[in-house]
Amino acid sequence: MSSITLVLPYALPLPEFAPDLVRNLDTPALAALLTRSAGQRRVPVSEEVRALPHEQWLARALGAGPDGRPAFAGAAMRGFGLAPGDGIWFIVNPAHIQIARSHLMMADLRHLALGEDDSRALFEAARALCEEAGHPLVYGDAQTWFLRADDWAGLDTATPDTAVGMDLIDFMPKGEQARAYRRLQNEVQMQWHSHPANAAREARRLPAVNAFWLWGAAGRPPAAAARKLATYAAPGWLAALGAHKLASLGELDGALDGDSLLVAGSLAESAIAADWGSWIMGMQQLEEQLFAPLLGALRQGRVRELRLVLSSREGLLESTTTGMAQRKFWRRPTLERLT
Repeated sequence: MSSITLVLPYALPLPEFAPDLVRNLDTPALAALLTRSAGQRRVPVSEEVRALPHEQWLARALGAGPDGRPAFAGAAMRGFGLAPGDGIWFIVNPAHIQIARSHLMMADLRHLALGEDDSRALFEAARALCEEAGHPLVYGDAQTWFLRADDWAGLDTATPDTAVGMDLIDFMPKGEQARAYRRLQNEVQMQWHSHPANAAREARRLPAVNAFWLWGAAGRPPAAAARKLATYAAPGWLAALGAHKLASLGELDGALDGDSLLVAGSLAESAIAADWGSWIMGMQQLEEQLFAPLLGALRQGRVRELRLVLSSREGLLESTTTGMAQRKFWRRPTLERLT
């Protein structure tokens, strides 16, 4: 029998929205999984680390940041078939930064719609500038590049989802080499401003790629974790860390044989946009395609233990259940644990 850990970013509602959202959910399987538990706890989150709660949890679980500081670049490079060697590499995400009423704000990277051709063209334009500054730039996929900067190892960076929609002044890289980073960023921005790929994007009413986001510094990655990682609707850097990238939750059975960890990121876009109607629909999809099948597998003895890791921007709930715990019929299933 297997032990499965299910990580669900943004499945834990923020306290101010939780009562209304929970009242509108029809997820009896999730209620049973949460109420009939063998153990449950609210996991402390470090406010000093500029990463979301689930990103801090993954950093620890995957051995890529024991203090919760995500250091995923080396492992993500390995997932793309790249060799980081002994250098310090950062994840680089092409981005769109816009001017809000009183501050700069980065749009959700999921809305960038950056295809392979445009990404390659912009990458090549940036690569020449980066190499001139002594920093090799390599390509992972359309939205995931990697920059080597050994002397920037001390930069304090933030993950993209931590910074999205926020005042960027609070989330820019900090440290002795922050000025060098800003200088390179400015040079790349000027190069991209009049680039034909951006002109073509704007003609198609797509946002210009006018900046890059730097984070996740790491050297040579640790040995691959024994527990298998599968991802669904996850960013490219996260999908690269796993052995299975699911196109749909219908592929679940093949990915979760043996002890496994699944990160399902399908709620992120709705939650970041505060589109709670879509968030509720996303939870209903997870109920049908994930919670109900896993509850059935627990009751039938095909899964020994299921750990749920639910997070919001502010907190994280970890709940474990077993087939034995699901026999606690006197516990009436509710979603109160989400509030």
